Amino acid sequence: MRLSRFFLPILRETPKEAEIVSHRLMLRAGMVRQESAGIYAWLPLGLRVLRKIEQIVREEQNRAGAVELLMPVIQSADLWRESGRYDAYGKEMLRIEDRHEREMLFGPTNEEMITEIFRAYVRSYKDLPLNLYHIQWKFRDEVRPRFGVMRSREFLMKDAYSFDLDAEGARHSYNKMFVAYLRTFARMGLKAIPMRADTGPIGGNLSHEFIILASTGESEVFCHADYLSKDVPDADVAFDDRAVMQGLFDSWTANYAATSEMHDAAAFEAIPDAQRMSARGIEVGHIFYFGTKYSEPMRAVVNGPDGKEHIVQMGSYGIGPSRLVAALIEANHDENGIIWPESVAPFRLGLANLKVGDAATDAACADLYAKFEKAGVDTLYDDRDERPGAKFATMDLIGLPDQVIIGPKGLAEGKIEVKNRRSGARENLSIDEVLNKFTA
Repeated sequence: MRLSRFFLPILRETPKEAEIVSHRLMLRAGMVRQESAGIYAWLPLGLRVLRKIEQIVREEQNRAGAVELLMPVIQSADLWRESGRYDAYGKEMLRIEDRHEREMLFGPTNEEMITEIFRAYVRSYKDLPLNLYHIQWKFRDEVRPRFGVMRSREFLMKDAYSFDLDAEGARHSYNKMFVAYLRTFARMGLKAIPMRADTGPIGGNLSHEFIILASTGESEVFCHADYLSKDVPDADVAFDDRAVMQGLFDSWTANYAATSEMHDAAAFEAIPDAQRMSARGIEVGHIFYFGTKYSEPMRAVVNGPDGKEHIVQMGSYGIGPSRLVAALIEANHDENGIIWPESVAPFRLGLANLKVGDAATDAACADLYAKFEKAGVDTLYDDRDERPGAKFATMDLIGLPDQVIIGPKGLAEGKIEVKNRRSGARENLSIDEVLNKFTA
């Protein structure tokens, strides 16, 4: 993509309303624009990151055996009355009426609707286990939206819902999602720690929040330091092997880790001083096992192998891709801007032409850009007629993993400068070496 044709509204000044780093940088880098309290338009650069995150989430859900569908954002109030949550949920739920005075709501979550879909089609235990997920915009009317997309009213959510014949099967489904979440966040370069957590309005008696440590985290968390060096499972992990999944779950929950709501001071104090960690944390995922909380009142049953009806056991599993964009920035930035991990970067490379109008420089940039594009290397080519300092500042602000810098002086020596955004390391390479570095 040529930057001269791209929509990238960079802000030179730090917005006064932005309280945390990710909010400031997302506004300055032209990733989002606030349209009203807690509601944001996703501009092209931000949308590219959001789509990269979605794809990683989708790939790991599919790998774990979940099946994608898409549910509507507007739900009937009658479904929520069946589960008993319509009156209990609170003012966060946006309640509306259509022109026929039917009570509706803008979905904050989808336990009721997925249960209704399941009971309409699934009759036999032979169709279980089943895990259905979607990636959808949701709305919760937060009393105080803040921190940009970290705590917004409208947000993108991946929510998955598992259905099993019995508690043993449901626990296996829970463990599979637990492992899938470890892999998902690791692929984004995040060290997410699974912590015992409160179930809140979702309900149930087993729940884990996946937390990344950050000074701007919303709450205090407590854990064993060994989590920071623990390796996540490989892509070929045996998701269908119950013993393997339970073993991984046990390994990842053997040490102490809890949110402030579930904190046990005595258990935490029992950890040796050198391994005891308390910090601020950002929630990036939350999983729940709640048994028959929804399936029983909504009569989601299947015929079992004994010929009798069984109320299915359920769990739900959420990840907020839009929130993850901010969390990633909180974990990856410096004084000059964002530093994207390669897996979620909006573009793999930034190509900067330092002297637009110089025939040799223009030709070298155009040739290299065309070869990158042909090789499938997603490149943002800064072909604007701007001074070099402005181009360097833009590249650092938007945080692409590597910058390829071409100017007349270096080109006369047959060299191109390559800068790594994270380390700051620079090297002068020939055109062929640059091509081999990023296309081999």
